[in-house]
Amino acid sequence: MAENRTIALRCTNLHRYLGEGEGRVHVLKGVSFEARSGDVYAIVGPSGCGKSTLLYLLGLLDQPEEGEISINGQLMSNSDDAARTAARGEHIGFVFQFHFLMLEFSALDNVMMPMRKLGKLTPDQMTDRAHQLLTSVGLGEKTHRLGTQLSGGEQQRVAVARALANQPSIILADEPTGNLDVKNSSIVFDLLTRLAKENGQAVILVTHNPDIAGRCDFTRPMRDGLFV
Repeated sequence: MAENRTIALRCTNLHRYLGEGEGRVHVLKGVSFEARSGDVYAIVGPSGCGKSTLLYLLGLLDQPEEGEISINGQLMSNSDDAARTAARGEHIGFVFQFHFLMLEFSALDNVMMPMRKLGKLTPDQMTDRAHQLLTSVGLGEKTHRLGTQLSGGEQQRVAVARALANQPSIILADEPTGNLDVKNSSIVFDLLTRLAKENGQAVILVTHNPDIAGRCDFTRPMRDGLFV
């Protein structure tokens, strides 16, 4: 089955250094990886092994010193800032450990923000899509609640809806359940993976949680800047 799925993201021989002078550290040492649409990948490993650095490169938030990153077959790693920003907005959804909601805005406004930035839908279409997404994560009754009026688990579910707003082909999640209790962790993970599979999106998540990793389609352990 997987052979027929498109490769949403591919990276080849990524190298990344951080720091300067004698403190310069070789964080990623030639990482290659590919993610197919509709599959969920867990990247696991000890702190400092390069997991989050890799995720930032894959999300086009940072650039490698060496190697290539392609999104839906288009080479992006050597693109300029404007092209990478545009690709992020259109093709990539992010869910972080800290939800990064605008707490003074409603759940609906938070989910609409990426759509406003992309500028492809009318205001009514954006409102309708945000309503649908919040309903799909079980918050249909709370669309007009401010971020400050939502629990931690609810805030992270809004973050999942926001990540899906522009129908990206790739979802990148950095410890998406790291701040939640066991019950809410399970709810958020189940929502994220179910909705992504329904939409044929590739999900790549960094996690320290062995239960979450064990429920992904593929687990890729990292150590010292390489997959092992």
